[in-house]
Amino acid sequence: MGEEVIVNHETSSEAKPSPKLTLLPLVFLIFYEVSGGPFGVEDSVKSGGGPLLSLLGFLIFPLIWSIPEALVTAELATSFPENGGYVVWISSAFGPFWGFQEGFWKWFSGVMDNALYPVLFLDYLKHSFPVLNHVAARVPALLGITFSLTYLNYRGLHIVGLSAVVLAIFSLCPFVVMALLAVPRIRPKRWLVVDTRKINWRGYFNTMFWNLNYWDKASTLAGEVDSPGKTFPKALFGAVLLVMGSYLIPLMAGTGALTSSSEEWSDGYFAEVGMLIGGVWLKGWIQAAAAMSNLGLFEAEMSSDAFQLLGMSEIGMLPAFFAQRSKYGTPTISILCSATGVIFLSWMSFQEIIEFLNFLYALGMLLEFAAFVKLRIKKPDLNRPYKVPLNTFGVFMLCLPPSLLVILVMVLAATRTFLISGVIIILGFCLYPLLTLVKEKRWVRFIPEETRPVSGVPSESQLDEEHGDESSASLLP
Repeated sequence: MGEEVIVNHETSSEAKPSPKLTLLPLVFLIFYEVSGGPFGVEDSVKSGGGPLLSLLGFLIFPLIWSIPEALVTAELATSFPENGGYVVWISSAFGPFWGFQEGFWKWFSGVMDNALYPVLFLDYLKHSFPVLNHVAARVPALLGITFSLTYLNYRGLHIVGLSAVVLAIFSLCPFVVMALLAVPRIRPKRWLVVDTRKINWRGYFNTMFWNLNYWDKASTLAGEVDSPGKTFPKALFGAVLLVMGSYLIPLMAGTGALTSSSEEWSDGYFAEVGMLIGGVWLKGWIQAAAAMSNLGLFEAEMSSDAFQLLGMSEIGMLPAFFAQRSKYGTPTISILCSATGVIFLSWMSFQEIIEFLNFLYALGMLLEFAAFVKLRIKKPDLNRPYKVPLNTFGVFMLCLPPSLLVILVMVLAATRTFLISGVIIILGFCLYPLLTLVKEKRWVRFIPEETRPVSGVPSESQLDEEHGDESSASLLP
């Protein structure tokens, strides 16, 4: 199989076998896919009208959203250990058309998400380097950061995984120190404060959703994981505990030790909390940790986006050049494509990006939950190295609360979000038949089925039987 991959990837004949991801690096990669630390959760206090809804949200939302999504990801990622991740799940359940749409929506939302991090990194640095407020300095710095981090992704996924471990430890340490210093000053009654007149439900749900989603993103790296059947479930559940702790401990320390108004809790306020509790040195440490966390978030997101494109190419949905690997085993063209998208989207505002990517991500999650239930009915004998210990009705009930939450987030979206997301959805619908035409005319090379380095994806004959007329436009011949 390894020889076949080298034949397909013409430019990677001298490629070295890329080291597989092990448990610890995968835990921290998932941590950065989802969280990266408590940076960005401050708005939940402001939009929730006080600490109570924020703390309740990060206790309850993981139960109805994060844990179900992690369970679904654990079962499907181990059943289909391919780099296509959720694209393969949806294709197997509903056919390649919807698999392609899932991939397009998730890739687009991922690139939008990644466009945030170089900008946020510079926002933290500009407090120490005011020159970054000027466009003449900011634009070259933004491009320099994007290119540097893209190069790190190019050098290998194992390097990205080890970097995630180091960056996470550095980013979380100041909050452990802050929590310890805050203990003597904590008054539990401060956690119960809520002003219903100040609650902004749209902002609150968007903040919660954004800070607790993307558990499925790591599935696009499943083909690069050592023993995915055992490693993936352990990594997901370890990451759930790490994410919940990284949010709740700093929030409980800050809101319990200080009497700050909820209006003061906005992005970056944890640095001020650190100064009020520990002094200037702790504020500086938190600012540095925030900057480093943004680098980790960028690296994890870039890896997932690039390997998703590689996986889609390996199953024939995208041209073969997306599957070309460098001598380090990384998908060169896919990385460059994702980096280009990041640069073009970095002009958007923080709130615009969050709402747009949440909407597209929510659409994809509805498809994933539906695929999870359908595959239990349609393929009961599918090899599932990890299986959620519930019957068909149980998995339906498991997916119901997060599905309702996803629909709520979409309903609360602004009109502009509906319009722009609608344009993106229509674009995806048009791209699929266009790529089908390109493939039929042989204008661009696609990887032939007999030499594809993946298994578990249905062939065209199987899709003919399973999906009827839909397979006539199949990109999986």
